[in-house]
Amino acid sequence: CFDRFILDLRRCALLCGQEEIRLRPRSFDVLRYLDVLRYLAEHAGRVVSKEELIQAIWPSVSVTDDSLVQCIRDVRKALSDTPHRIIRTVPRRDYLFAAEVSPDILAPAFSSNDARDQKITFCRTPDGVNIAVASAGRGQPLIFHSTWLNHIEYEWQHPVRAPLLHFLANRFRLIRFDVRGVGLSDRDAVDISFEGFGRDLETVFDALDLRRPALIGIAPGAPIAIAHAVRHPERVSRLVLHGAYALGRNRRHSPQQREMADALIALMQQGWGDEHSAFMRMFSTRYLPSGSPEQIALMARLAFLSTSHKTALRVMSESCEIDVLDLLPQVSVPTLVLHCQHDSVVPFDEGRRVAMSIPNARFVSLESENHIPLPGEPAWSKFTSELVAFLSD
Repeated sequence: CFDRFILDLRRCALLCGQEEIRLRPRSFDVLRYLDVLRYLAEHAGRVVSKEELIQAIWPSVSVTDDSLVQCIRDVRKALSDTPHRIIRTVPRRDYLFAAEVSPDILAPAFSSNDARDQKITFCRTPDGVNIAVASAGRGQPLIFHSTWLNHIEYEWQHPVRAPLLHFLANRFRLIRFDVRGVGLSDRDAVDISFEGFGRDLETVFDALDLRRPALIGIAPGAPIAIAHAVRHPERVSRLVLHGAYALGRNRRHSPQQREMADALIALMQQGWGDEHSAFMRMFSTRYLPSGSPEQIALMARLAFLSTSHKTALRVMSESCEIDVLDLLPQVSVPTLVLHCQHDSVVPFDEGRRVAMSIPNARFVSLESENHIPLPGEPAWSKFTSELVAFLSD
């Protein structure tokens, strides 16, 4: 705590009393915005140079002095610090956090070393594919499945993906894995298919020998999670589906959806493989329409690192043909379905269809245009609170 503010790193939130301050930084994503404030507060009473601040917060990203100045300006605006009482500019010596800080602010964003440091192991599928599995945190086991566009090692520090992962690892034993062809798992797998991805998930369950973990399926990971929950209801305690669909684009009986799928695959054939290409920026913007330029660039970087050009095309083609519609009425485990209202990756109506077709499923609509809500937007608090309430019930 400092002045009248609370910096809650566990929630990725800045509070004034009990009210959360809505953050709208112009320069950087909210997580980095809060990191700047945290770093200055941790070093209260000491002058911090611009070079030190940039190296501490953006060690692998090129950040200009002008961008840092804008970031500090955004932080001051959130704190109503126009007289610069809290963050002072020291001529030729940079910044000084002048407010008195209570020890609470120095509490880490993680509740323990177990949540901060993930452990990576490997397991082998029946068809001989090595799958990389990451585990972090303590408590009730929670398997997080998002299929592709992920890399279990890189994502852990990724400014866009890390907030949700760290939030979950603070409360559960979070288990993630890279499917075949993706991230740290075997990149040369022959069978890139819905069935193959299902084998990957089953192998993770078998290898960890978990007692009825909860299962989260995100986007293409959702239909795979649905199929697993129907096939093995005794192995899943609760099912969470976000950005979910039961029918791939080519199965939705919509000429427009089929045309969109064909156009996207055609663009991927030409533009995938260069993270700085116009296509990769466009592709990443679909996931983060309200993201900052830095967030979109980092999302493109994640996509580039996650898989090869060839595998990306195969995964996208396979995703367009998914059909688990007939399985939905067979889901018997408690289910929570969340969907962003203006999601441009998976239409809102697809999530609604999933929720309507699963017996007794709870549906939560999120006011966001991003595929997954970001810290700082109102949907983030609703998203995380609904997750915790459902999984802890």
